[in-house]
Parts: sequence; C-alpha cells; structure tokens
Amino acid sequence: MILFLALFFRILSSPLANVFQKKLTASGQHPLWVNFVGFFLLSVACLPFAGNVAWSSFGRDFWLYCVLGGIVGALGNGYLIKAVQSGDLSVVGPINSYKSVVGLLFGIPILGELPHIEGIIGIGLIIYGSFFILDTMGERFSWKIFNRPEIRFRFAAMILTAIEAIFIKKIIILSSPERSFMVWCFFNALFSFGILFVFGVNPKSEITAFKKSHIRQYLLLILSIGVMQFGTNYSFANMPVAYALALFQLSSLVSVLFGYRFFHETQIRKKIIGASIMIAGAVLIILM
Repeated sequence: MILFLALFFRILSSPLANVFQKKLTASGQHPLWVNFVGFFLLSVACLPFAGNVAWSSFGRDFWLYCVLGGIVGALGNGYLIKAVQSGDLSVVGPINSYKSVVGLLFGIPILGELPHIEGIIGIGLIIYGSFFILDTMGERFSWKIFNRPEIRFRFAAMILTAIEAIFIKKIIILSSPERSFMVWCFFNALFSFGILFVFGVNPKSEITAFKKSHIRQYLLLILSIGVMQFGTNYSFANMPVAYALALFQLSSLVSVLFGYRFFHETQIRKKIIGASIMIAGAVLIILM
C-alpha cells in the first residue's frame, strides 16, 4: 500500500511541478533560475534534519555518486524547464517515456537489474503510445522533430535524469531514501547554482524581476518537487529502476490533461489515445 501511494503521488506531482515551472518561466523568470530556486528552497527545508545524520560515516563511493548525480541532475532539470518553457506540456511530458529504456540500459551494468519479458513488452507499449502524442506535431513523428528546440531540450533532460536515477538508486543502496533525498537537494542546489554562471544567468537581475505573485508559485513548486522526489526514492528502494521509471510515465496522461486545462493545448483526443496505450504498458508491468 505504501508503494502504491508513493507511485500515485509521484505520478501526480511531476506534471504539477511542470505546470508551476511553466507559469514561472512565462512570467519572466529564467528557466535555470527557477531550477536553482526550487532546489535551494528544498535544501533549506532539509537543514534541520541534516544535522542528525552522521555524514562522516559514509564512504567515498557514496560521495562520488552524490557528485555525479548532482551534476547530471542539475543539467537535466535545467533542460527540462527550458523544454517546458518553449513547448507544449502535453508533448514534452510524454517524451519522458523513453527514460525507462535509458534506465534499463544503464541499470543492467551498474545495478545488475535484469528485466523480465513482460517488463520489456510493457516498456515497448509505453514507447509506442508516445508516438501518437509526438505525431500531433506539425512535422509528425520523424527525425525532423529534432529541429524543434523543445524536443532537443526534452530528450537531453530525459537522458540526463535517467542516468541520475541510476545514481540515486546507488545512493539509496548505500544509505536510505531519506538521506538520498537530502543529498539530492543539496547537490542539485550546488550544481544548479554553478550552471547559472556557465550560461550567463545574472542572479541580481532575476531577484530584481521577482514579484510577490511568484511566492505562491515557488512554494507550490517546491512542494510538488519534494513530493515527487520522495515518491521516486521510495519506489527506487522497492523495485527495479527501469520499471519504476516506466510506471512514472502514467503522469503523461496527467500532463495531457493539465496542458489542455491550464494552457489550452490542442489535439487532446489523439494525445489521450497515446497516453492510454502508455498506461496499458504500465499496467502490464504492475501485473507482472
């Protein structure tokens, strides 16, 4: 039951976070700044609990995975917000379905997680369903879709965050889901702050452009991200990464509905058909 609840809240909170990210970037906040502020506020919330952890007891491998996870996670989330800023939420959300394949490929050598045939079929259905959603774009589903920056950003984010998921699983194995959550916040905040200067984002300008109306959206954003990552960590702790990543794609249907509700995106019927096929693949994994 706890695993079911973790999956449920993870599936719901991910597209919610995308909604608040899109609203903040649409109001003038830079995507990479939104990325940093989210992690920074989560890190501040973790500080009272971090003091009770004996961090010196963790070995070199633990800190190595923390650093690697922080780097790819900060880059991946930065690309994700840029994709959400410039593209339809109902399209860039379902592209995430390919993450389960990346997680599967990296999970075999790093984690030793071998898939069953039912799991492979389920992942295949999830990918097939995503074709329907990508087919609603002007170029239809072909290599030409990579001419669109939001698609390139989304695929970059998908690959990086899938690799991050492998590192998170290793950190959980070496510690616990709760400690993994804290270092995830701290290291992502650290590296996302560094990325601001790499891409020429001026923190002073972003602070100047801050409005009181942003406070509520940032609070809702960090709540969504926090719930999402807690659900992610608990799921990773109790099932193979590739299967967990596949089940997370049930949020694609939520992304389609949110895209229609909040941003008036079009061709929702075909997108729902694609998302439904993806759900069938996820159900197959659950039944297995």
